[in-house]
Amino acid sequence: MKFRPLHDWILIDQDSTVEKSKGGIYFPESAKEKTQTGEVIAVGEGKLEEEDDKKGKSKEKKEKKFVKTVVKPGQRVFFEKYGSTQVEIEGKELLLVRERDVLGYTE
Repeated sequence: MKFRPLHDWILIDQDSTVEKSKGGIYFPESAKEKTQTGEVIAVGEGKLEEEDDKKGKSKEKKEKKFVKTVVKPGQRVFFEKYGSTQVEIEGKELLLVRERDVLGYTE
């Protein structure tokens, strides 16, 4: 099955938790925390955004423009700790994250 996110959603394969420190100390389950990094698997095409008028006081309908997503499949990203949705696709735990919750990516 091929999964394609909609709008500005990004499908991420989250990096695994750290089992032990660099010094060789193993972390108990209660102290383990998932990282906020991972690899982009798939991205939506983008979203519609309203353009603000110059003065911000107009009661006219605001123009909407299509904004493409910036991140691409295969990139490594850093994302917000909260705000993701966990999904299981083909037996693998993955995350859906909005592009606005991605803090940065590596090139």
